[in-house]
Amino acid sequence: MKAILGKKIGMTQIFTPEGALIPVTAIEAGPCYVTQVKTHDTDGYEAVQVGFGAVKPVRVNKPMQGHFDKAGVAAARYLREFRVDDASEFTTGQTIAADVFEAGDKIDVTGTSKGKGFAGTIKRYGAQRGPMSHGSKHKRKAGSLGAAGPSHVFKGHHAPGRKGGAKTTVQNLEVVKVDLENNLILVKGAVPGAKKSLVVLKTSVKSK
Repeated sequence: MKAILGKKIGMTQIFTPEGALIPVTAIEAGPCYVTQVKTHDTDGYEAVQVGFGAVKPVRVNKPMQGHFDKAGVAAARYLREFRVDDASEFTTGQTIAADVFEAGDKIDVTGTSKGKGFAGTIKRYGAQRGPMSHGSKHKRKAGSLGAAGPSHVFKGHHAPGRKGGAKTTVQNLEVVKVDLENNLILVKGAVPGAKKSLVVLKTSVKSK
């Protein structure tokens, strides 16, 4: 499995040689550095830990600074771990750059969606409103919460609450272009998260 950490830059558009317009999201992917390699012998499973994003050493506590020094890499703002089939393919201190993917690859992008605050059922779930006539008193209310028989509201019922700000994955996105010189990956379509937020790019698990 191929994976890399990145920062969402924003959306733009590019044109194909045939003149077709493609909406893309620009992601600053890497460079990431391997901070730890986990194997069956040492940890009981195969995985690789990578760091991304520069941070001042003063903002890293001593245990984490020792972790980075042991790996021989600079302090990183983000650390993530990826399961792999064979961790022996990686070495501590190795650099993972944007060219881990190439144009045409199918990937899954994970990020934290934009927080929308407290929202009602209409905005949160697309529920229908009530009659707008004078005196109806049910213009934007949630409506019925269930039958009287169970005497309680079932779990998962659509109700007002906090919208967004949750871990979200968009699957089967296509890599349109890789710019290794500027550490950029252009992905067709939109990815979750606000600008400058952390995103995780991994090989798609459902691509045909």
